[in-house]
Formats: sequence, structure tokens, C-alpha cells
Amino acid sequence: MGLIIGDVNGLKLINDAVGHLEGDQVLIKAAEIFRNACRQEDIISRWGGDEFIVLLPRCDSESTARVFKRISDSFISLNSLPVLINISLGMAIKDSLERDIRDVIREAEEKMYRNKLLESRSTRSSFIHSLEKTLWERSHETQDHCQRIQEMTFRMGRVLGLTAAELDNLKLLSTLHDIGKIAIPNSILDKAGGLSPEEWETIKNHPEIGYRIALSSPELAPIAEAILHHHEWWDGSGYPFGLEGEKIPLMSRIIAITDAYDVMIHGRPYKKAIGKEEALAEIAHCSGTQFDPELIRRGLFCLLI
Repeated sequence: MGLIIGDVNGLKLINDAVGHLEGDQVLIKAAEIFRNACRQEDIISRWGGDEFIVLLPRCDSESTARVFKRISDSFISLNSLPVLINISLGMAIKDSLERDIRDVIREAEEKMYRNKLLESRSTRSSFIHSLEKTLWERSHETQDHCQRIQEMTFRMGRVLGLTAAELDNLKLLSTLHDIGKIAIPNSILDKAGGLSPEEWETIKNHPEIGYRIALSSPELAPIAEAILHHHEWWDGSGYPFGLEGEKIPLMSRIIAITDAYDVMIHGRPYKKAIGKEEALAEIAHCSGTQFDPELIRRGLFCLLI
């Protein structure tokens, strides 16, 4: 008997980012992939929160490997979900009556976890790329907007004497600070007029959603706090926690300035663009209320592209 165990990567992210109903759809899609890849006589079961197990009666190593490949290839071609979903697989064979099934399961699990480790680097890279792609598709955060913010924040970071590691994190934050918006309905994101109080409360959830998404990836964890607080105001009137002054992470304070400036000079569907001089004057006007006054004093010239 062949045995295959699969661990669906990304389910927790989907649950945290866009809710458990979407997570259920991931499990349904995974079950469909297993059913389509397996034979009619095979037994497919949910084995845990994000794990599946397949028992393949009268199946040798070669036949099990073919089913294994069909499952793997089907997940690779899956692109209909909000973020990248893939699976780590392991297989083993019960080739004698004497062999304990628990040993077979243990072998398959060990191989699955080994594959998970081997795939983790490329998987995380693809995961970040898929987040960027989804953000650009679902919100007004375009690739050009992110590139401009990266350039401005890098210059500000250099002026402030940030380390190479801090500059790398700032670059990542420039792209993904609004990643929580992938969970906000398009009807709100694309609304041309003013938002209702309920819609505004929904929008204000995106830093916390982005924080949870960032914590789910080792590469993004260092910027999780900065994502959470990038809409805090220097005077404490921002959200989600009303932090004030230097209690707000430095990277959040930097992004707040560069993001606001770029949105002002390029506009949004709900906001007409203004000139650079007018935008700079508005940034200066908000020094000490919305923005860190010391950053304005030291880094304002860096905003000019």
C-alpha cells in the first residue's frame, strides 16, 4: 500500500488575511486536487488542520510516485486564490504485512517535513512575490507607486544613517505596508465618493490584517510592527492604537511621509493629484501633528524625485 501525506502551505495566512470562509475554499480546492490526482479506489482524508493523507491500496513505489507527481504538479499550476498556495508532500510504502502502519506514516511525515525545509526558501520568495502581485491587483498600490516610495524612503534612510539591514527592511515595507488591503472588499477600495462610518472602520482594519500576514513569514516578520503602526499620527490621533511621538516605529514614521507625498502628487480615483510644491507645503503643515517633525526637518528634500 502506498501512503502520501500533504501539508497545505498558506492556509493560516488565508484565514488571517481574508477570513476562514476563504480558508475553507482553500481546503475545498485542495480536496479537489487530491480527488482528481488519485485513483477511484484511493482513500483521501483530512488528517489535520492543513494536512491530508492518502492511502493507495495495492500500489507499489512507482505507482505511488506517479500519483505523488500529479498532486504536486496540480498545486504548482494553481493560481486562482488570493495568495500563493502550495503543498509539501511526503510518501512511503507499506511493502509487507509485518511493517507497522505507524512506521509508514512516520516515514511519510519525515519526508514531508524534509521537503518543506528544502522548498522553504523558494516558497517564501514566491510567497512575497504573490503578495505583491495580489496587492497591485486588489488595491490602488501600483508597482510604480511602490517603486517611487522605495526610492524616497531609501534616500531618507541614508540621510538618517540606517544600517544596511534596516534599509532592506525599509525597502520591503515600502512595497508591502498596505498588504492588509487584500482583505478589504473592492467595493470599498474602489469607491469614488466618501466612505460611510462602517466602511471607514473596515478600511482601518488593514494595518492589523497586514501585521498578521507579516508575522506568518520569517522574511516579513521584521516589518510586522512597522506595518501595524504606519497609520499612527505623531500627535496620537492615528490608528489602530493611537500611539504618539517616538512610540511609533521609525520605519512607520518614514513610510507615513513618503506614502502621503506620493499619493498627493499622483492622486487616486477618489483624490485629485496636486503639484509637488503644494504637496511639500502640506507635508510641512502637518509636521508635529501627522508627521514626525524631526524627519520633516532632516529629510523633506529627499522627497523630490
